[in-house]
Amino acid sequence: MKCGKDSLLLYAVTDRSWLGDATLYEQVEACLKGGATFVQLREKELEETYFLKEAKEIKALCAAYHVPFVINDNVQIALEMDADGVHVGQSDMEAGCVREKLGPEKILGVSAQTVEQALLAEEKGADYLGVGAVFHTGSKADADDVSFETLKEICEAVTIPVIAIGGISEQNVMELKSSGICGIAVISAIFAQPDIEAATKDLKRMTLEMVEKS
Repeated sequence: MKCGKDSLLLYAVTDRSWLGDATLYEQVEACLKGGATFVQLREKELEETYFLKEAKEIKALCAAYHVPFVINDNVQIALEMDADGVHVGQSDMEAGCVREKLGPEKILGVSAQTVEQALLAEEKGADYLGVGAVFHTGSKADADDVSFETLKEICEAVTIPVIAIGGISEQNVMELKSSGICGIAVISAIFAQPDIEAATKDLKRMTLEMVEKS
């Protein structure tokens, strides 16, 4: 499954921090019911056997909703369970090496903070870029801030789709209009909300409005 611009409109990145009494599977299903268009499974600490089992279950769930499903960082797990692709950061495996391992048909997303990083990622086979943090975020402690001007410059410099990430919420998503992005990636704006399905629905509506005004 490849990803077009439409599938990148509302990109949900999982986080176990807010599970409470729910399972991650239930939370992902709620966000899919609310209209999430893309799901990234992000697990930094889960033991590999559990990670693999969880990944297979959530991949099947995403497939039922016809939504692309990628793994954060872990290329080996993605290959083992046949995920739709992988998203890597600047400190992870180099994009060209990931593309070689994945082959041409899988989705490759790459994080970028500068025009130079963006152009290199595109050259090495990235299908889309995740740029941020565009606002301050507590979800990713290692995320550097990216100004609106840099975000816009990156969008103008590359031909592949660009999504913004980092601290995005219903309160500030409209500030990203006219940047050139085709969508947003969020963590807490979906998974930290008491009603994930409703939060996803509202955020998707606002993101669509923001993109259409760009």
